[in-house]
Amino acid sequence: FLMVLLVTSANFLQLFIGWEGVGLCSYLLINFWLTRLEANRAAIKAMLVNRVGDIGLLLAMFLLWKTFGTLDFSSVFNLVSPSNEVFFICLFLFFGVMGKSAQLGLHTWLPDAMEG
Repeated sequence: FLMVLLVTSANFLQLFIGWEGVGLCSYLLINFWLTRLEANRAAIKAMLVNRVGDIGLLLAMFLLWKTFGTLDFSSVFNLVSPSNEVFFICLFLFFGVMGKSAQLGLHTWLPDAMEG
């Protein structure tokens, strides 16, 4: 359900709710064998590193609201024009995606998550 919400959302708020839900499911899946200490450590590490991505997405949403007054995808896409704010929105969205998809420096949790 949460992945469907993530990919079918019409605005950034719905996307964020789905985003967090998928992160929670990821944490629970990594920590499935909760009696294993390594699984516990891997789940906590994944949750902490994913918070970097969450902060990036939240900052992008804050700037979107401040700049455009809306979080609706179609409205934002119609209102966007090159500016410093749009650059930073894209940068924060990039960091958000990097954190969630385990890219570059934010990949350290992924090998630990494969412990089980």
